[in-house]
Amino acid sequence: MEEYAREAVERLTTRPAEPYETLSVSPITPLLGAEVSGIDLSRELTPQQEKEIKHAFLTHHVLAFRDQDITPEEHKRFASLFGDLHPVSLPAEGSDPYILEIRADRDSRMVAGNGWHADGTADPEPSLGSLLHITTVPEGGSGGDTLFANMHLAYELLSPAFRSFLDGLTAVHDGAMPWKTAGQTPPPEYDVPRNEHPVVVRHPDTGRRLLFVNGPYTSHIPQLSGQESEALLALLYRHIAATPLLHCRVRWQPKTLVLWDNRCVQHHAIWDYFPHTRHGRRIAVSGTRPRA
Repeated sequence: MEEYAREAVERLTTRPAEPYETLSVSPITPLLGAEVSGIDLSRELTPQQEKEIKHAFLTHHVLAFRDQDITPEEHKRFASLFGDLHPVSLPAEGSDPYILEIRADRDSRMVAGNGWHADGTADPEPSLGSLLHITTVPEGGSGGDTLFANMHLAYELLSPAFRSFLDGLTAVHDGAMPWKTAGQTPPPEYDVPRNEHPVVVRHPDTGRRLLFVNGPYTSHIPQLSGQESEALLALLYRHIAATPLLHCRVRWQPKTLVLWDNRCVQHHAIWDYFPHTRHGRRIAVSGTRPRA
């Protein structure tokens, strides 16, 4: 490992003792993700619990809460601790406008999230984070894991010269791209978002830099030629997908809720359980415009 990369990893793995009095927080890997126990999300949190969860969220970026028997309203109450709820782009008629049903079964031809991405980056203000509560796991309890990747570390593992080059670029994010990739046309009632964001942005709470491009939504880098843009984005996507040090894996169990920071984490919902069923509900929290 190059010295600059080793230093970045060591900075992240050498942390002071974490100030948890009411929770137990167990890292999934030294660099990303943690399992949180000692809390019942069906009840209102105390101010100390809320403080500790928010600290764990900014530290680990992905938090898994097991055995959470919660209602949709309790799910929304917990999500609202992090900000205003983000409405679903195309809610089903009669459904809760803030709850997205996530379901795949033997009749599915594709599933949401089956590929590395961050949610809604074509929006002017992509979501702060998402909270997914899985209620049905594939038969036998195997398959359907979700991978997460640390975009702070994805940036920091690049060479200083390459980071300097990326710092001056922007990228166009197009909400029509997922539809076009699937050979479909966005429905007429969908106001397709298209926005330009920096390739490297700063986390709004911590100020740390991170890589902010992803395959499903990023169309091109306007400062480069078409060939240069395509080659650069392909290199960055390979870096994200093929660097295990960036990743953690969450193995779902019934009644597991996972909260992740959409501003600095990408995720990949693995569809390896056909023809079995996986079902859950996702709520997103509104965010702010990405800034360099």
